[in-house]
Amino acid sequence: MDEKDLVEGMREYISLLQKEGRYSSAKSYQDAMNSFIRYSGTDRIPYTSITKDTLRRYEAYLLEKGCMRNTVSTYIRRLRCIYNKAVENGEAAFIPSLFKGVFTGVESQRKKSLPLGDLNRLMIVPVKGEKLRKTQLALCLMFQYGGMSFVDFAHLNSGNIKNGILDYNRQKTGTSMRLEGLDTAEAMYKELAGERGGGSGYLFPFLSGTKNGHEEYLEYNAALSRFNRNLKTLREVAGIASDVTSYTIRHSFAMALKEQNVPIEMISELLGHKSIKTTQIYLRSFSLDKMTVVNKSCFENVYNYMPEVG
Repeated sequence: MDEKDLVEGMREYISLLQKEGRYSSAKSYQDAMNSFIRYSGTDRIPYTSITKDTLRRYEAYLLEKGCMRNTVSTYIRRLRCIYNKAVENGEAAFIPSLFKGVFTGVESQRKKSLPLGDLNRLMIVPVKGEKLRKTQLALCLMFQYGGMSFVDFAHLNSGNIKNGILDYNRQKTGTSMRLEGLDTAEAMYKELAGERGGGSGYLFPFLSGTKNGHEEYLEYNAALSRFNRNLKTLREVAGIASDVTSYTIRHSFAMALKEQNVPIEMISELLGHKSIKTTQIYLRSFSLDKMTVVNKSCFENVYNYMPEVG
């Protein structure tokens, strides 16, 4: 078997992803590759050097550097993907359970969602300036549009909303989504769209519609960064201590439904998830208030227990 190189395999795959226009995925693999090169101290990494011990040491290195466990998991899963492709191509040896001793799961992160009171303040707090008003309108519409992600919201065009029906395909998965717009959304939609409605191009003022390929990817990332900065300003105006990002809107939508006892199957469909497992990650933890109430009730029922007489 010829001696093959992990970095070479990753570079080839990154190039393929870029040609397919999958720039976000390409960046994820690029980040993982750069991280592993820094750890190894060289960009010449034969597949034979990928051992269980190497992977455990790399995991420890990342954690010592302060990486979150989900970041560690992402990097290692990227390495696993390339290694498995090499095995399929006869470029690397199959080693049973090679990646079993390191974390490759997804760790639920608390405080991604906001309580209803905080959400309400974000939506109705008086704001000054067009920038914050547009941010507030976008937040409200994304929530009403089924907890829509920012990437889908920014890419909506005039053909996606007809006769009050929202019809689009998710950017991330291609999942077809269809939802009836709420009455409360119409005025907000018109205010945010402004003069951009009709014709070609995007509905809302986040993307120019003139970029293609990698330039469009860069423009989108810049728009997302601006939106998150504006959300930070909005939550400061609203007096909210918790962090707020575009992901917060989606997670808060899911948690609000969960706490209204909406079936997980319905929540999953509204979010456009291909698997209920993804939805379960969103909903893995109840709010602290909810758990406190349940915990208190459980203790009081036991501590104040009175046996029935007779």
